[in-house]
Amino acid sequence: MDNHIKEQFLKHWDTYFGGAELPICFYYTDQEGGAEKVKPASGFQCFIGALAKVRKGQSLCFDVNAIGCFGGKRYLGFSEKIMPRFEYFLSCGIPGKLEGERYKKSPELVKEMMKKMPPFKAPAAFIVFKRWDMLEAADEPAVVIFFAKPDELSGLFTLANYDEIEQNGVIAPFGAGCSSIVMYPYLERDSQRPRAVLGMFDVSARPFVPKEMLTFAVPMNKFDRMIDNMDESFLITPSWEKVRKRISKP
Repeated sequence: MDNHIKEQFLKHWDTYFGGAELPICFYYTDQEGGAEKVKPASGFQCFIGALAKVRKGQSLCFDVNAIGCFGGKRYLGFSEKIMPRFEYFLSCGIPGKLEGERYKKSPELVKEMMKKMPPFKAPAAFIVFKRWDMLEAADEPAVVIFFAKPDELSGLFTLANYDEIEQNGVIAPFGAGCSSIVMYPYLERDSQRPRAVLGMFDVSARPFVPKEMLTFAVPMNKFDRMIDNMDESFLITPSWEKVRKRISKP
């Protein structure tokens, strides 16, 4: 991680979003070092809950065995498998056999949706999560993830669209909470026009994040531009100053 970029963002974040929570980042690697390796999961464990430690400054390293649900393994790229009868699980269920989440209208609709899901395979054996201020010179973050409240989201959303011609510089694809912070923003890195991803709308994941927060995940190649644009953008205007004062209040 370029220390100049790291320090530049920390300075700008304090200036324009003072009091707001720092983002976390992730990257894939074949090396275990640099972060605490998470123990193999015992039973179902939502991956989103573990990120609370990262948000507090603890760096964590996950492999396929540390992820305790089918969705987490899939959307972090560690497995292409989905749970048996997933089309019923996501929709109406099977009476007496499987409770349905009712996030989609029918099993048939789920099947068609899954055909359109982008392929995603982890490029290495481990995924490492660190808070921005904990990044070291050897780290190469792929995606930056904010856990943000509405006022902070308004700033991030507007900044992400600041140098875009089209109006959808931010997307909000339907999917599991982990897909909105890992798979979708990671895949955006390779698009001709990388976009940020607004997420954590997954009802099943909501209990693992504060009630007033959503996520805003940005591929690093877009985030570099966002940092460079901060000092000339709306963030220096009286309009943002009114919002910034609200963010800074305890």
